[in-house]
Amino acid sequence: MPIYHRLGRIPPKRHIAHPREDGGLHYEELMGNRGFVGPSSLLYHLRPPTAVREVELLRQVLLEPDPDQRVRHRHLRTAGVPVGGSPTLDRLPLLFNQDVTLSVVVADLEDPHFYRNASADELVFVVEGEGVLASAFGELRFRPGEQIIIPRGILHQWKQRGAMRLLCIEARGPLRWPARYRNDCGQLLEGAPYSERDIQRPSELQAHDERGPFELLVKQHGAITRIVLDHHPFDVVGWDGYYYPWAISIHDFEPIVGRVHQPPPVHQLLAGDGLVICNFCPRPFDFHPQAIPVPYAHSNVMSDEVLFYVSGEFMSRKGIEVGSLTLHPDGIPHGPHPGRYEGSVGATRTSELAVMMDTERPLQVTRQALELEDADYYRSWLA
Repeated sequence: MPIYHRLGRIPPKRHIAHPREDGGLHYEELMGNRGFVGPSSLLYHLRPPTAVREVELLRQVLLEPDPDQRVRHRHLRTAGVPVGGSPTLDRLPLLFNQDVTLSVVVADLEDPHFYRNASADELVFVVEGEGVLASAFGELRFRPGEQIIIPRGILHQWKQRGAMRLLCIEARGPLRWPARYRNDCGQLLEGAPYSERDIQRPSELQAHDERGPFELLVKQHGAITRIVLDHHPFDVVGWDGYYYPWAISIHDFEPIVGRVHQPPPVHQLLAGDGLVICNFCPRPFDFHPQAIPVPYAHSNVMSDEVLFYVSGEFMSRKGIEVGSLTLHPDGIPHGPHPGRYEGSVGATRTSELAVMMDTERPLQVTRQALELEDADYYRSWLA
């Protein structure tokens, strides 16, 4: 995360004494990725962050692929996911490969535990619901349309009001701004589809001075471990750096348009290892007098395409609804449904809203996803 941020009380220099009011010292914790060469933040705790009372295995996390390995276009209707459960423990995995797992959940329970994903950076798209993502870095308020990025290893807790519907992308490598959006100082360029002003950062830092026990669940090595902490983990009095949870609303993404149809990379939000994430937002259509706004058919050579439809409208698709998720895999060309190509000529704008993910490695559909599948979707291009 290339924006420096600070909250609370920190000493004038790093790695010097930061006295407590009772005469003791605050405890430093450096948190960052890629050893000591990636982005990091320095936190100051009331108590050692290493104090643990108990450790036990809670459960395995198994991803079982659909045994039917025929290559075909897939359509999952996630609006049918039942309401219920935890935003961290009851996610329904739909797609996965070595680089990423995509899940959905309609959570109506507020987690009593703290949670840390030690295996992946997370992008959580809020389809419905509002509340606060709390962490040792402060609070991030969210509402529908928010895309919350939680870097790997950050301990956090969801506090929502009522049920919330989430799309969850767990990326094994760090999620980052595309290099072409940044100058050599890391600043977002004028031509990027969003700016630093659109980035929401933690606020309202409050240090909790409470003795335990407190329950932390850590996802790592294909399992979830239950750890009992000696004290409240949000005991940070101050921090600064570049590594923290942040958010950007899909409604703050500014589409790039042209005289003729622009390719999908203009919609890119983030880059990851083996994947990209894009936003499709309401925008004017191409303005050449003979432009065909709907995209041409194309083959995803060395790429699988996933689209999650936030609205029930998409310029090139028929038969989708709010919460539809389509997978168009490498090996088969895909394109607009019959009638959409010709019917788009002369159209002036679209109101579509969708999140797209392209992966370099083939994606597997999980067994759990099969109950949500529109099994005839691959035939929907027949006239």
